Amino acid sequence: MVLLFFLLLLEVFDPSESFPFDLLVVPFSVFVVCGAATIFKWLFEKYSIRFYKSNQNWSDDVAFCRRSGLVKTFRGNFPFYEFDAFIEMAADMKGNQRHTLKVRHRYPQHSPHPNKAVKGPLEFTFPTDTGSIAERYAMWDMLSRFMDVSQPLPDIPRLEPFRQLDPTTRAFDEAGKRGRPATYWRDLYAQVDEDELNRLRDEHHQKVNAAPWGSRPDLMAQSVPGYEDSYTAEPEDVNAYAHAPTRNVRFVERPEAASPESQSDRNNT
Repeated sequence: MVLLFFLLLLEVFDPSESFPFDLLVVPFSVFVVCGAATIFKWLFEKYSIRFYKSNQNWSDDVAFCRRSGLVKTFRGNFPFYEFDAFIEMAADMKGNQRHTLKVRHRYPQHSPHPNKAVKGPLEFTFPTDTGSIAERYAMWDMLSRFMDVSQPLPDIPRLEPFRQLDPTTRAFDEAGKRGRPATYWRDLYAQVDEDELNRLRDEHHQKVNAAPWGSRPDLMAQSVPGYEDSYTAEPEDVNAYAHAPTRNVRFVERPEAASPESQSDRNNT
């Protein structure tokens, strides 16, 4: 092909004239640009994932580790019991309410962002399928039981293949307390059709919504003395914090919570 190209050039141009190298500038430039782009694309696909994983300032990876009881984040590793759960409500322009489960680190002064310009507490958002508040309670209950090594793993499809790897769960299943086959969820999804799955999902949502979540005891308040009074700071501007909690909000001490008189009043009530 190259030889044919040069033969055509010899036929077109007089051999006594100098070779028109100027005509090769455009195709040579296109070749260089395309070649460089191809090389950069290959390098990006090969090293981009490794780069973002190694650079903690770019990565938002988080892991709730059942075995160690730690929550591993790009800000550091913290015990799970240092996180508090709350339900956040937001409304759109039409007035429709949307509730979200959030888990926030209780001590933001010990979990600052590596980038000093980024303000805000260390928190995680857990989306659920439906809009009911009960679904958010159920999500937190499942996460708490997952991190509690004294209880078996939650009996959900995603965790079924790993039940034998957890000592507490394996002992629970071997004792026959689960009451289900080892491959219950796998067989269920393989045997039933979409209509049956939708019926089972609706039945599950009804059970979750009917559960008495609000009457469950606060185990943290029962086991940690003074837990309810331990956090005495509040935002200086409550309205600004409610609208934009991720911004640089200054926290101030609550005098009524920090004073000995208020502590004795709470204990007497």
